[in-house]
Amino acid sequence: MNDIKRNLEKILSEIPEGVELVAAAKSRTAEEVLQAIAAGIRIVGENYVQESLKIIEKVGPKARWHFIGHLQTNKVKYVVPVYDLIETVDSIKLAKEIDKHAKKYNKIMSILIEINSGREPQKFGIMPEDTEKLIKEISTLSNLKIMGLMTMGPFTGDSELARPYFIETKKIFNRIATAKIPNVEMKYLSMGMSNSYKIAIEEGANMVRIGTKIFGERKY
Repeated sequence: MNDIKRNLEKILSEIPEGVELVAAAKSRTAEEVLQAIAAGIRIVGENYVQESLKIIEKVGPKARWHFIGHLQTNKVKYVVPVYDLIETVDSIKLAKEIDKHAKKYNKIMSILIEINSGREPQKFGIMPEDTEKLIKEISTLSNLKIMGLMTMGPFTGDSELARPYFIETKKIFNRIATAKIPNVEMKYLSMGMSNSYKIAIEEGANMVRIGTKIFGERKY
């Protein structure tokens, strides 16, 4: 049994039913991704557009593809045709660009709204207090479908320190869900990575993005 299969068996045994696992495959090879899919992965997350297009071309529709990195507007045209979900929408400008390209493909593009739950100036994501306003703006775009929220939270060595940020994002998620905004379905709450996914699940995440714990430490 290879390491990826062994790692995945352990993670999948720990994750409750109803929580979706995204294999965060930044800087991984197509072969590694295929090993993860063979071991039970159904969703692969990628961070870099150009790198991921080569991987997707090799792997194809064996998995669903989530874009989980920062997306520049000039790269949207490459992402829309091949990805199933974009997890990192944080501005009306980006949303309009995605909507424009989705129209060209006659596609309803599923997206998550990325929240900067730690209010960190160096990070992307909408500030928590501005989330509902942005969602209402984006909800008017006909070729987008808001499917939930995503957050990273500040990275620290102590995963317990991420808990307050997950709690706050879950509160926003619940508030949006009860607001019943047209064209908005609060289905996914994507929180937690290799060091914090257990705490994220405790605080309501039903989607977690795990890379290192599946694939091992990156070689570069």
